[in-house]
Amino acid sequence: MPDNSIGMGAGSGSSLPLEAAPARTAGRFKAFYRKFRKQRLAFAAACFIILLLLVAILGPFLTPYNPDTPNYDALMQGPSAHHWAGTDEYGRDIMSRLIDGTRLSLAVSLSAVFIAAVLGTILGLLSGYYGGWLDRLIMRGSDVLFSFPDLLLAIGIVAILGPGLSNVVIAVAVFGTPSFARIIRSVTLSVKETLFVEATRSMGAKDSRIIWRHIFPETVSSIIVNVSMRIGGAILAAASLSFLGMGAKTTEPDWGAMLSMGRDYLSIAPHIVYFPGLTIFLAVLAFNIFGDGLRDALDPKIKN
Repeated sequence: MPDNSIGMGAGSGSSLPLEAAPARTAGRFKAFYRKFRKQRLAFAAACFIILLLLVAILGPFLTPYNPDTPNYDALMQGPSAHHWAGTDEYGRDIMSRLIDGTRLSLAVSLSAVFIAAVLGTILGLLSGYYGGWLDRLIMRGSDVLFSFPDLLLAIGIVAILGPGLSNVVIAVAVFGTPSFARIIRSVTLSVKETLFVEATRSMGAKDSRIIWRHIFPETVSSIIVNVSMRIGGAILAAASLSFLGMGAKTTEPDWGAMLSMGRDYLSIAPHIVYFPGLTIFLAVLAFNIFGDGLRDALDPKIKN
Protein backbone atom coordinates (compact mmCIF):
# COMPACT_ATOMS: atom_id res chain seq x y z
CA MET A 1 0.00 0.00 0.00
CA PRO A 2 2.71 2.55 0.84
CA ASP A 3 4.42 1.67 -2.39
CA ASN A 4 1.24 2.37 -4.34
CA SER A 5 0.72 5.69 -2.66
CA ILE A 6 4.30 6.68 -3.32
CA GLY A 7 3.95 5.59 -6.92
CA MET A 8 0.79 7.59 -7.31
CA GLY A 9 2.42 10.58 -5.73
CA ALA A 10 5.41 10.32 -8.03
CA GLY A 11 3.18 9.86 -11.03
CA SER A 12 1.03 12.84 -10.17
CA GLY A 13 4.08 14.91 -9.38
CA SER A 14 5.75 14.02 -12.66
CA SER A 15 2.60 14.84 -14.61
CA LEU A 16 2.38 18.35 -13.23
CA PRO A 17 5.06 19.83 -15.52
CA LEU A 18 3.35 18.27 -18.54
CA GLU A 19 0.07 19.90 -17.57
CA ALA A 20 1.70 23.15 -16.49
CA ALA A 21 3.57 23.73 -19.76
CA PRO A 22 0.47 24.31 -21.93
CA ALA A 23 -1.09 26.43 -19.20
CA ARG A 24 2.07 28.51 -18.95
CA THR A 25 2.15 28.98 -22.73
CA ALA A 26 -1.52 29.97 -22.78
CA GLY A 27 -0.89 32.44 -19.97
CA ARG A 28 1.97 34.04 -21.86
CA PHE A 29 -0.14 34.34 -24.99
CA LYS A 30 -2.98 35.96 -23.05
CA ALA A 31 -0.55 38.42 -21.47
CA PHE A 32 0.91 39.22 -24.90
CA TYR A 33 -2.55 39.69 -26.41
CA ARG A 34 -3.64 42.04 -23.61
CA LYS A 35 -0.48 44.08 -24.05
CA PHE A 36 -0.76 44.18 -27.84
CA ARG A 37 -4.50 44.92 -27.75
CA LYS A 38 -3.86 48.15 -25.84
CA GLN A 39 -1.87 49.49 -28.81
CA ARG A 40 -4.84 50.48 -30.92
CA LEU A 41 -2.89 51.61 -33.96
CA ALA A 42 -0.84 48.41 -34.09
CA PHE A 43 -3.98 46.32 -33.56
CA ALA A 44 -5.69 48.12 -36.44
CA ALA A 45 -2.62 47.47 -38.60
CA ALA A 46 -2.81 43.77 -37.68
CA CYS A 47 -6.45 43.67 -38.76
CA PHE A 48 -5.53 45.30 -42.07
CA ILE A 49 -2.75 42.73 -42.60
CA ILE A 50 -5.21 39.91 -41.94
CA LEU A 51 -7.50 41.51 -44.52
CA LEU A 52 -4.64 41.58 -47.05
CA LEU A 53 -3.90 37.91 -46.41
CA LEU A 54 -7.57 37.00 -46.90
CA VAL A 55 -7.65 38.98 -50.14
CA ALA A 56 -4.50 37.18 -51.31
CA ILE A 57 -6.04 33.78 -50.55
CA LEU A 58 -9.55 34.49 -51.83
CA GLY A 59 -8.51 36.81 -54.67
CA PRO A 60 -9.99 34.79 -57.57
CA PHE A 61 -13.37 34.76 -55.81
CA LEU A 62 -13.35 38.50 -55.00
CA THR A 63 -12.44 40.08 -58.35
CA PRO A 64 -15.54 41.60 -59.98
CA TYR A 65 -13.93 41.35 -63.44
CA ASN A 66 -11.26 39.24 -65.07
CA PRO A 67 -8.06 41.16 -64.24
CA ASP A 68 -6.38 40.23 -67.55
CA THR A 69 -9.27 40.74 -69.98
CA PRO A 70 -9.14 44.09 -71.84
CA ASN A 71 -12.25 46.13 -72.56
CA TYR A 72 -11.60 48.63 -75.34
CA ASP A 73 -15.00 50.24 -74.76
CA ALA A 74 -13.92 51.37 -71.28
CA LEU A 75 -10.40 52.74 -71.74
CA MET A 76 -9.02 54.81 -68.83
CA GLN A 77 -12.40 55.46 -67.25
CA GLY A 78 -12.38 57.12 -63.84
CA PRO A 79 -13.77 55.56 -60.66
CA SER A 80 -17.47 54.77 -60.93
CA ALA A 81 -20.14 52.44 -59.57
CA HIS A 82 -19.13 49.82 -62.13
CA HIS A 83 -15.37 50.24 -61.70
CA TRP A 84 -14.58 51.43 -58.18
CA ALA A 85 -10.95 52.22 -58.99
CA GLY A 86 -11.49 52.96 -62.68
CA THR A 87 -9.93 51.19 -65.65
CA ASP A 88 -6.44 51.24 -67.11
CA GLU A 89 -5.13 51.93 -70.61
CA TYR A 90 -6.49 48.58 -71.83
CA GLY A 91 -9.87 48.97 -70.15
CA ARG A 92 -9.04 46.41 -67.46
CA ASP A 93 -10.64 46.89 -64.06
CA ILE A 94 -8.00 48.32 -61.71
CA MET A 95 -9.68 47.05 -58.55
CA SER A 96 -9.65 43.50 -59.91
CA ARG A 97 -5.97 43.82 -60.80
CA LEU A 98 -5.11 45.19 -57.36
CA ILE A 99 -6.91 42.30 -55.67
CA ASP A 100 -5.24 39.76 -57.94
CA GLY A 101 -1.86 41.45 -57.47
CA THR A 102 -2.09 41.19 -53.69
CA ARG A 103 -1.24 37.50 -53.85
CA LEU A 104 1.72 38.17 -56.14
CA SER A 105 3.15 41.05 -54.12
CA LEU A 106 2.78 39.32 -50.76
CA ALA A 107 4.18 36.05 -52.11
CA VAL A 108 7.33 37.78 -53.35
CA SER A 109 7.91 39.79 -50.17
CA LEU A 110 7.09 36.98 -47.74
CA SER A 111 9.30 34.52 -49.63
CA ALA A 112 12.22 36.96 -49.64
CA VAL A 113 11.91 37.75 -45.93
CA PHE A 114 11.54 34.06 -45.05
CA ILE A 115 14.75 33.18 -46.92
CA ALA A 116 16.55 36.12 -45.31
CA ALA A 117 15.32 35.05 -41.85
CA VAL A 118 16.50 31.46 -42.28
CA LEU A 119 19.94 32.39 -43.65
CA GLY A 120 20.43 35.27 -41.21
CA THR A 121 19.39 33.18 -38.21
CA ILE A 122 21.82 30.39 -39.09
CA LEU A 123 24.68 32.82 -39.70
CA GLY A 124 23.89 34.79 -36.54
CA LEU A 125 23.80 31.66 -34.36
CA LEU A 126 27.09 30.36 -35.74
CA SER A 127 28.75 33.76 -35.51
CA GLY A 128 27.66 34.46 -31.95
CA TYR A 129 28.28 30.96 -30.59
CA TYR A 130 31.65 30.11 -32.10
CA GLY A 131 33.16 33.59 -32.46
CA GLY A 132 36.74 33.81 -33.70
CA TRP A 133 37.50 33.83 -37.41
CA LEU A 134 33.98 32.65 -38.31
CA ASP A 135 32.47 35.60 -36.45
CA ARG A 136 34.83 38.04 -38.14
CA LEU A 137 34.12 36.56 -41.59
CA ILE A 138 30.33 36.73 -41.22
CA MET A 139 30.29 40.19 -39.68
CA ARG A 140 32.70 41.70 -42.21
CA GLY A 141 30.58 40.22 -44.98
CA SER A 142 27.55 41.84 -43.38
CA ASP A 143 29.39 45.16 -43.20
CA VAL A 144 30.09 44.95 -46.94
CA LEU A 145 26.39 44.41 -47.70
CA PHE A 146 25.37 47.14 -45.25
CA SER A 147 27.63 49.60 -47.08
CA PHE A 148 25.27 49.53 -50.09
CA PRO A 149 21.82 51.11 -50.03
CA ASP A 150 19.25 48.30 -50.05
CA LEU A 151 17.58 49.23 -53.32
CA LEU A 152 20.89 49.88 -55.08
CA LEU A 153 22.18 46.48 -54.00
CA ALA A 154 18.96 44.83 -55.19
CA ILE A 155 19.22 46.57 -58.56
CA GLY A 156 22.81 45.35 -58.94
CA ILE A 157 21.87 41.76 -58.10
CA VAL A 158 18.91 41.72 -60.51
CA ALA A 159 21.06 43.34 -63.20
CA ILE A 160 23.50 40.43 -62.86
CA LEU A 161 20.90 37.66 -62.58
CA GLY A 162 18.40 39.11 -65.03
CA PRO A 163 14.86 40.46 -64.59
CA GLY A 164 12.12 38.28 -63.11
CA LEU A 165 10.25 37.79 -59.85
CA SER A 166 12.41 34.84 -58.76
CA ASN A 167 15.52 37.01 -59.03
CA VAL A 168 13.73 39.81 -57.18
CA VAL A 169 13.15 37.37 -54.30
CA ILE A 170 16.87 36.52 -54.28
CA ALA A 171 17.89 40.18 -54.37
CA VAL A 172 15.57 41.22 -51.54
CA ALA A 173 16.66 38.20 -49.48
CA VAL A 174 20.34 39.05 -49.92
CA PHE A 175 20.08 42.59 -48.53
CA GLY A 176 17.78 41.40 -45.73
CA THR A 177 20.05 38.62 -44.45
CA PRO A 178 22.68 40.82 -42.69
CA SER A 179 20.00 42.45 -40.55
CA PHE A 180 18.87 39.09 -39.18
CA ALA A 181 22.47 37.91 -38.74
CA ARG A 182 23.41 40.91 -36.57
CA ILE A 183 20.29 40.73 -34.41
CA ILE A 184 20.54 36.98 -33.80
CA ARG A 185 24.28 37.26 -33.13
CA SER A 186 23.70 39.82 -30.38
CA VAL A 187 21.05 37.64 -28.74
CA THR A 188 23.30 34.56 -29.01
CA LEU A 189 26.22 36.38 -27.38
CA SER A 190 24.11 37.21 -24.34
CA VAL A 191 22.35 33.85 -24.04
CA LYS A 192 25.45 31.65 -24.39
CA GLU A 193 26.95 33.21 -21.23
CA THR A 194 23.94 32.32 -19.06
CA LEU A 195 24.21 29.71 -16.31
CA PHE A 196 21.86 27.17 -17.86
CA VAL A 197 23.88 27.12 -21.10
CA GLU A 198 27.12 26.77 -19.14
CA ALA A 199 25.59 23.94 -17.12
CA THR A 200 24.43 22.17 -20.29
CA ARG A 201 27.89 22.53 -21.81
CA SER A 202 29.56 21.18 -18.66
CA MET A 203 27.35 18.08 -18.85
CA GLY A 204 28.87 17.26 -22.22
CA ALA A 205 26.06 18.37 -24.52
CA LYS A 206 26.99 18.81 -28.17
CA ASP A 207 27.23 22.27 -29.69
CA SER A 208 24.36 21.55 -32.07
CA ARG A 209 22.08 20.62 -29.17
CA ILE A 210 23.04 23.73 -27.21
CA ILE A 211 22.46 25.99 -30.22
CA TRP A 212 19.10 24.61 -31.33
CA ARG A 213 17.61 23.44 -28.01
CA HIS A 214 18.75 26.20 -25.69
CA ILE A 215 19.89 29.30 -27.62
CA PHE A 216 17.62 29.31 -30.67
CA PRO A 217 14.33 29.41 -28.65
CA GLU A 218 15.56 32.60 -26.99
CA THR A 219 15.92 34.26 -30.40
CA VAL A 220 12.41 33.49 -31.67
CA SER A 221 10.82 36.72 -30.44
CA SER A 222 13.57 38.78 -32.08
CA ILE A 223 13.09 36.86 -35.33
CA ILE A 224 9.32 37.42 -35.31
CA VAL A 225 9.68 41.15 -34.71
CA ASN A 226 12.34 41.59 -37.39
CA VAL A 227 10.31 39.58 -39.90
CA SER A 228 7.25 41.75 -39.34
CA MET A 229 9.32 44.91 -39.77
CA ARG A 230 11.19 43.68 -42.87
CA ILE A 231 8.08 42.70 -44.86
CA GLY A 232 7.10 46.33 -45.48
CA GLY A 233 10.55 47.12 -46.86
CA ALA A 234 10.43 43.97 -48.99
CA ILE A 235 7.09 45.02 -50.50
CA LEU A 236 8.50 48.45 -51.30
CA ALA A 237 11.72 47.03 -52.78
CA ALA A 238 9.87 44.49 -54.95
CA ALA A 239 7.46 47.18 -56.18
CA SER A 240 10.39 49.49 -56.94
CA LEU A 241 12.17 46.83 -58.99
CA SER A 242 8.97 46.07 -60.91
CA PHE A 243 8.49 49.79 -61.47
CA LEU A 244 11.96 49.93 -63.02
CA GLY A 245 11.13 47.00 -65.28
CA MET A 246 13.37 44.54 -63.43
CA GLY A 247 10.70 42.53 -61.64
CA ALA A 248 7.26 41.44 -62.76
CA LYS A 249 6.28 41.61 -66.40
CA THR A 250 4.11 44.57 -67.38
CA THR A 251 1.29 42.16 -68.21
CA GLU A 252 1.23 40.79 -64.64
CA PRO A 253 -0.99 42.47 -62.02
CA ASP A 254 1.94 43.47 -59.83
CA TRP A 255 1.53 46.71 -57.87
CA GLY A 256 4.88 48.09 -59.00
CA ALA A 257 4.30 47.09 -62.63
CA MET A 258 0.89 48.80 -62.52
CA LEU A 259 2.59 51.99 -61.38
CA SER A 260 5.13 51.71 -64.17
CA MET A 261 2.46 51.29 -66.83
CA GLY A 262 0.29 54.09 -65.47
CA ARG A 263 2.97 56.78 -65.26
CA ASP A 264 2.65 57.47 -69.01
CA TYR A 265 -0.98 58.48 -68.46
CA LEU A 266 -0.53 60.44 -65.26
CA SER A 267 -1.69 63.73 -66.77
CA ILE A 268 -4.90 62.37 -68.35
CA ALA A 269 -5.81 59.43 -66.08
CA PRO A 270 -4.08 59.86 -62.71
CA HIS A 271 -6.27 57.22 -61.05
CA ILE A 272 -4.23 54.53 -62.84
CA VAL A 273 -1.28 55.51 -60.62
CA TYR A 274 -3.09 56.72 -57.50
CA PHE A 275 -4.75 53.45 -56.52
CA PRO A 276 -1.70 51.14 -56.88
CA GLY A 277 0.43 53.75 -55.10
CA LEU A 278 -2.12 54.02 -52.29
CA THR A 279 -2.23 50.24 -51.94
CA ILE A 280 1.56 50.01 -51.63
CA PHE A 281 1.58 52.88 -49.12
CA LEU A 282 -1.08 51.29 -46.90
CA ALA A 283 0.51 47.83 -47.02
CA VAL A 284 3.99 49.10 -46.12
CA LEU A 285 2.61 51.38 -43.41
CA ALA A 286 0.55 48.57 -41.88
CA PHE A 287 3.50 46.19 -41.65
CA ASN A 288 5.76 48.88 -40.17
CA ILE A 289 3.21 49.87 -37.52
CA PHE A 290 2.48 46.21 -36.76
CA GLY A 291 6.19 45.50 -36.35
CA ASP A 292 6.61 48.40 -33.91
CA GLY A 293 3.62 47.25 -31.87
CA LEU A 294 4.81 43.65 -31.86
CA ARG A 295 8.24 44.72 -30.65
CA ASP A 296 6.74 46.71 -27.79
CA ALA A 297 4.39 43.88 -26.82
CA LEU A 298 7.18 41.29 -26.75
CA ASP A 299 9.62 43.49 -24.85
CA PRO A 300 9.35 42.65 -21.12
CA LYS A 301 10.99 45.96 -20.20
CA ILE A 302 8.02 47.91 -21.56
CA LYS A 303 5.07 47.99 -19.19
CA ASN A 304 1.65 49.00 -20.53
